[in-house]
Amino acid sequence: MIIGPFINGGAIILGAVGGALIAHRMPERLRTGMPLAFGVSSMAMGVVLIAGVAHMPVMVIATVLGTFFGELVRIEGGLALAGGLVKKLVEKGAKTPRGISHEAFIDSFVAILVLFCASGAGIFGALNEGMTHDPSVLIAKAFLDLPTAAIFATTLGLSVAVIAIPQMAIQLALAFGATLLMPLTTPAMVADFSATGVMMLATGLRICGIKTFPIGNMLPGLLIAMPVSAVWTMAF
Repeated sequence: MIIGPFINGGAIILGAVGGALIAHRMPERLRTGMPLAFGVSSMAMGVVLIAGVAHMPVMVIATVLGTFFGELVRIEGGLALAGGLVKKLVEKGAKTPRGISHEAFIDSFVAILVLFCASGAGIFGALNEGMTHDPSVLIAKAFLDLPTAAIFATTLGLSVAVIAIPQMAIQLALAFGATLLMPLTTPAMVADFSATGVMMLATGLRICGIKTFPIGNMLPGLLIAMPVSAVWTMAF
């Protein structure tokens, strides 16, 4: 029985609700300081994932080609539109805390959407549970996501809870598909796939307000990393 995605999703919902409830009591220094800590942590995770790459050119090719395709179909624009719709729906019941601007909301929403849904820990944890029925990785991730969701909910409100839906859908799809996918992979393919954690580095820079990378448009790189790795191994 697959339980990890539900525990992880539940942690996000619980954290989001708790954060939204205490938003008006949260000191400003915590509201601004904690996201910076999460941003730095995301960058550190990205560096660790990149360091384990088997073929550096594969990571570069997957990231560049993935971003190219993402720019063509404007994934970032679609995510921004979805974020705007979520903001409007949530605001019917509760105002976004402290009058955050629409632009700031979209930037933060897209960043944490990628952080929660496309992190290496989440993807690996889902694949691992599908193959071994061990949910420990996703349970550990849930303990990290709960306070993260709470902190961001002090700014973005209950909209953070909505992210649990695509996260659970992605993790469930990966877990159930793992039995078909994993036998076709090699350690090098998995390492090259994890190296697309360069997106985690970009996410951290975006959360910290250093540079607004088009993270949404980079997501196709996750899909083509393993095929590119397989072709690279056969060719070279």
